[in-house]
Amino acid sequence: MGSLATGLLDFVRSNLPAPPARLLEIGAGDGELARALAADGYDITAIDPEPRGPGVRPVALQELEAPAGSFDAAIAVTSLHHVEPLEPSLRHLADLLSPGAALVVDEFDVGAFDERAAAWWLEQRRALGGAPEKTAEELVREHRAHLHPLPTILAALEPDFDAGAPACGPYLYRWNLDASLRPEEEDVIARGEIPAVGARFVARRRS
Repeated sequence: MGSLATGLLDFVRSNLPAPPARLLEIGAGDGELARALAADGYDITAIDPEPRGPGVRPVALQELEAPAGSFDAAIAVTSLHHVEPLEPSLRHLADLLSPGAALVVDEFDVGAFDERAAAWWLEQRRALGGAPEKTAEELVREHRAHLHPLPTILAALEPDFDAGAPACGPYLYRWNLDASLRPEEEDVIARGEIPAVGARFVARRRS
């Protein structure tokens, strides 16, 4: 399904100002979300250090040159956990946003990703014909070693943003699996068999 997982576009749209507001998408990947928002009438700048599609500027957040207050809102879909260096980049983002602007965040909470979640993901990958070579323990160790956990992201935002409480939910079905697995992931989360490793929240640039 690409980046536009079930409900993601609705979540983003519901927290943005009306078009033609100026938007910044951080870590835009193949540009699918940016194209959808541009079709809505938004003036959107999409950036990614390693873009995978047309219309996405090959630039890291910290290196983006634009006047202060250039954007009315920003979107980060499963990207802040990759941003380096995190704190200076988010300070730069604050400068780029107008006062009160929303930062709409959809994240993979690597701190919640444990061996139970990894084992469930590996099981689904194998059922779909994949042949993962890593064990659940190796997956968890590898991801925790190089991704920012959600508390670290929230702490880096705190000097310049007021962040709402993250809403936790399914995410693993979006990671090289299939959208049809979302109900099953929701079910095993509800039964306490695996943790919810998806998180969504909105942070506001302080005036």
